Amino acid sequence: MKKYNFSAGPSILSPYTIENTAKGILNLNDSGLSVMEISHRSKDFIAILAEAQELFKELLRIPDGYSVLFLHGGASLQFAMIPYNYLNKKAAYLDTGTWAANAIKEAKLFGEVAVVGSSKDKIYNYIPKDYTVPADADYFHITTNNTIYGTEIKKDLDCKVPLIADMSSDIFSRPMDVSKYTMIYGGAQKNLAPAGVAFVIIKNDSLGKVDRAIPTMLSYATHIEKDSMFNTPPCLSIYAALHTLRWYKQIGGIEVMYKANLKKAALLYDEIERNKMFVANIPNVEDRSIMNVTFVMSEAYKEKEADFAKFASSLGIVGIAGHRSIGGFRASIYNAMPIETVAVLTNAMKEFESKN
Repeated sequence: MKKYNFSAGPSILSPYTIENTAKGILNLNDSGLSVMEISHRSKDFIAILAEAQELFKELLRIPDGYSVLFLHGGASLQFAMIPYNYLNKKAAYLDTGTWAANAIKEAKLFGEVAVVGSSKDKIYNYIPKDYTVPADADYFHITTNNTIYGTEIKKDLDCKVPLIADMSSDIFSRPMDVSKYTMIYGGAQKNLAPAGVAFVIIKNDSLGKVDRAIPTMLSYATHIEKDSMFNTPPCLSIYAALHTLRWYKQIGGIEVMYKANLKKAALLYDEIERNKMFVANIPNVEDRSIMNVTFVMSEAYKEKEADFAKFASSLGIVGIAGHRSIGGFRASIYNAMPIETVAVLTNAMKEFESKN
């Protein structure tokens, strides 16, 4: 049976990425060696890294003066590296979900943290709007897409202090103005590659402004100077990322991807609104994520939740169970997901409604 993968992460990758990565695992560039066993200092891998960095810059129109890094530790290590490198006296954070809260927890180990806004009071089902970022903050940190709860900041904020964003789950999903950010980072396992690598887009002249000594491995300056090769990088994940980046360029770039993402999200949200058996978790339309659509059974059909999960599974639909903290359902419709797969889910919802 064909499977339709709505998992939140690790998640769906494009067939182009999977097929071409598999070829390199078996035989990279007809070298007779696997990409998993070549030296990270070989000409083959240096070429892989350089092309991946250049495609990042091209696709996102990254201005001069920024570096693209590929690092270990996922986004979670960045939660600590960011305050280590940037928090001198005070940092500002927006609390929009579990991952934002985790970032706040780590930052408090390094100095004062001002949580300027939070949606925790309503189980993170909205994006806070009325908040003020302290003018003396060393930086302002946001999590643009909240995978567990299904909210998203869909525009680039104007900010008078350095802006840092966790874009683990919405990078490459929409056009953006990188120049408004001092740093953008994220784990790769949503829209880029298999788990194992984190990407960092960083403004080079933003560093060197904290008083503390920083361990070599945890200093962004180290990784800029060594071009992501201070220690052995996660070669396979970077190689897979390269193929995803090539695929993005091949299909027409981020503008084309954004239009496709809007259509996919609209198809699913429209069915949730139409279908009397389901309710969207996020009441405010402008706050709804186009990457992670969360919904529950309506009050009149609560007892049918397990039945719908079983019905969807029988059709090959996998990965739609909501996060354990909120329950219900979550459909992760990342960049690599075709609209035809979303249609499989919406048709299942229609069929389930007609039977019940």
